[in-house]
Amino acid sequence: MTTIGIIGAGHIGSAVARKAVELGYDVVISNSRGPETLAGLVAELGPKARAATAAEAAAAGDFAVVTVPLKNYKDVPVEPLAGKIVIDTNNYYWERDGRIPELDNGEATTSGLLQEHLPESKVAKGFNHIMASQITTDGTPTGTENRRALATASDYPEAAELVSSLYDEFGFDSVNIGLLEDSWRVERDRPAYVVRQNAQELKDNLAKATRTI
Repeated sequence: MTTIGIIGAGHIGSAVARKAVELGYDVVISNSRGPETLAGLVAELGPKARAATAAEAAAAGDFAVVTVPLKNYKDVPVEPLAGKIVIDTNNYYWERDGRIPELDNGEATTSGLLQEHLPESKVAKGFNHIMASQITTDGTPTGTENRRALATASDYPEAAELVSSLYDEFGFDSVNIGLLEDSWRVERDRPAYVVRQNAQELKDNLAKATRTI
C-alpha cells in the first residue's frame, strides 16, 4: 500500500491525512514542533498513521504533500524528497508570510518557489484552492453530475497525473492548468480560488484570472 509523507499538520495536512487513511493509504505526518505534539491527531487517525520528523516523513513517503506556511518553505527537507513527486498546497498570504516581491510582481509562483528549493523533486500544485474541511466532505463518485473540480499544474506530466488520480480518489474532477509557471491562475484571490466549481466552471475561472492583483 502506498505511503504518503505529509509535511505540515495544519488544517489542510490533517484533512488530507484523514481522507487518505479512510481510503487505505498509510500516512506519516510531521509538523514543526515535533512528533510528540501529534499524538492526538495520530490517535484519531488510527493504526495507518504515525508521526515523525519532517525528514522522516519525507523519506517514508512514496510521494509527499507539503502543506506548510509559505514563509517556511525553505525548511522543507531537500535530500529525502529527491526523485519523488511532491504535492504543494502552499498559498501566499503576505499578512503571514511577509512580502515576497517576485510574487507581488507576477514573476514567480508559490509552487515554482518550492520547485526551485527542491530541484531534484517533481512538484505539482494541489489542494490549494479548497477549504480544508471540504476535502473530506465535498467529494462525490466519479461521473457524478456537477462534480466539484480541483486544479493542478506541474512541469512533470507524471506528477500532474498523480494529483489528478488522487483527486479522483478523494472525489473530485481535475483540471490540468499546465506548467508551474501558469499555476498562478489558481492562487489566492483569483476567480478559481476557494469556490465550488465543476470542471467547466473551473476552466472558465482559470481563463479569467489576471497575473497580478
